Amino acid sequence: MDFQLTREQGELRDGMRALLAGRFGPERLRAAVAAPAPDRALWRELGAAGLFALRLPEADGGVGLGLPEAVLLFEETGRALLPGPLIACHLLAGRLDGVATGERIVGLTEVPGGPGVWEHPDACTELVVLPGGEDRPVRVLRPDAAADAPRPSSVDPLTPLAPVPAGAGEALPGPAPDVRRMRREAALLTAAQQLGSAVRTVEKAVAYARVREQFGVPIGAFQAVKHLCAGMLVRAETARAAVYAAAVTESEDEAYAAKLLADDAAVRNARDCLQVHGGMGFTWEAEIHLHLKRAWWRAECWGSARETEERLAAGLLTG
Repeated sequence: MDFQLTREQGELRDGMRALLAGRFGPERLRAAVAAPAPDRALWRELGAAGLFALRLPEADGGVGLGLPEAVLLFEETGRALLPGPLIACHLLAGRLDGVATGERIVGLTEVPGGPGVWEHPDACTELVVLPGGEDRPVRVLRPDAAADAPRPSSVDPLTPLAPVPAGAGEALPGPAPDVRRMRREAALLTAAQQLGSAVRTVEKAVAYARVREQFGVPIGAFQAVKHLCAGMLVRAETARAAVYAAAVTESEDEAYAAKLLADDAAVRNARDCLQVHGGMGFTWEAEIHLHLKRAWWRAECWGSARETEERLAAGLLTG
């Protein structure tokens, strides 16, 4: 499916792809597995490129663009498997000093009714916690309060986790945020990252099927492999249509529906890509298993499949 972008949108996407290809290629990805901490120099480059301040007004030092452009850039971060609380910093740019420029890294999580966890605790100077109810205040906590707490294991080796620190914390500076909107946008940007991962695994599967030979011919000539790759493409493009549409309409239901489709595409495409690669896909030299592990993690962020299905079903029943 051919999605028509404006010239400016295409240049924005291509610029981010080139930046990540040059600064976070396969070697850097493998190194990040051993030391899963955001690269501070790269983080500042992302800030200078406008990733975090993309939607801030130009008068406030931002780029002045919208949610569709943010989706395009976060799709590229998902494609590259870039680790770190990128969505948190994007949503909190302008609310906390230094976040928009990449000088400061902050976390964002929600605690609807349990203890909760957040990603990359050692890199964050603050953690912003969205409450379970919209009438309750947004808290800002110091992550060092949980420095000695047991760390939960993470399915994704590039995403270390920590429990949310106990305590009241401080109020988020500035006007009271629209918590419902923050959740919706976090879900949509997570869907954009899942979309990028789903598209990347299609590319990897097709490229490998063209060169890997069995019985003297490329495995891409076999009908079973063709069907796997075709199914991957359909899932990725269906998710792309949903994610791009939700970015334009900013509808809550469409955002969560896009998250549901993108989660499914990212997880199932990574599994099928592993199937095409065989044993090669599980090696540390390949990135395929990392796409699957990251897709599993993102699928539980900002609305799991069950939560999202219940939300959408309730919306249909109430009209």
